[in-house]
Amino acid sequence: MRIVIQRVSRGSVSVVGEVVGKISQGLVVLVGVEKGDSEKDVDYLTSKVSGMRIFANGEGKMDLSVNDIGGGILAVSQFTLLANTRKGRRPSFEASEDPKRAEELFDLFVAKLRDDDLTVETGRFGADMRVEIIGDGPLTIVIDSRE
Repeated sequence: MRIVIQRVSRGSVSVVGEVVGKISQGLVVLVGVEKGDSEKDVDYLTSKVSGMRIFANGEGKMDLSVNDIGGGILAVSQFTLLANTRKGRRPSFEASEDPKRAEELFDLFVAKLRDDDLTVETGRFGADMRVEIIGDGPLTIVIDSRE
């Protein structure tokens, strides 16, 4: 699995003009599920997301997690994170997991974050979504469970 974490002051996702998920301060997490990913990948990434200390403490040092600040998470499925651009000009998405299995792992990712007492909003799996991100920093981190 590959995720992109963005620290935000707010974020939202809309489907056909309807807001289906939104957060204030917190993290927008874009999630790509790769062929062969398992619950082990989900466990690794949920641990990273919930515990990553990327919010400032009272002294301005990045030392607090999203849980510490009472922030939210907006999780959005995005198979294009697995794009292979090595050949030609059209990306290949062959590494992306079958949609049914990818949705199962995405849902598990969200459920495990919620089990950590995090507020998690989502987009709609497989839908054409509009994601609005008001970045804070900017701070963007890419994590691949296979690296």
